[in-house]
Formats: sequence, structure tokens, C-alpha cells
Amino acid sequence: MMIAAAVFTALSAAAGAQATGDAAQGHALAQRWCSSCHIVDERSQAPDIAPPFSAIARRQGPDHAWVRAWLAAPHPPMPKLDLSRQQINDVVAYLDSLAPR
Repeated sequence: MMIAAAVFTALSAAAGAQATGDAAQGHALAQRWCSSCHIVDERSQAPDIAPPFSAIARRQGPDHAWVRAWLAAPHPPMPKLDLSRQQINDVVAYLDSLAPR
């Protein structure tokens, strides 16, 4: 019983750590891959063809499920980016940093 509890605790901690992203890395990824269509931060400019990241951050919701799904399998007109799970976590962390508190 103690071993099962220890394994569950370790797996839960690993899952939580895996879902954690780095907002600074997410910002850098967004600047590199998204800024030609999206306004990524207050200093950037982009054509008016895609919602700004600040708007996406306001509507992403607490579980970030739709943002993760969209980044994993985007639909046109967004290009297929082939982001890794960690890169998606990083972009989600950046969006989370923009969300109003």
C-alpha cells in the first residue's frame, strides 16, 4: 500500500511538472513563430488578421484545453507548427502570464 501511494505521488508530481511551461520561452517562441500574424506583446505590430495574444489570454480559460488542442493540431489559416509538448506548455505559460488577474 505504501509503495502504491509513493508511485502515485511521484507520477502526479511528474505530470504537474510536465505541464509547467516557461513563460519567457513561450514569449520567445511566439515572437519567432506567431508575430507575423498576431500581436504578441504591447511592443509588437502585426496585420489585423489574427487575434492579439492578449485577447487569446482572456478567453483561454483556466484549463487551457482548447489552446493546447489548437497548438497541437492547428486549423487553417494558421500554419502547422509541429510544436513539442514542452513548447506548447511554454506558449500556454506565456498566455497565462498575459491573462488578467
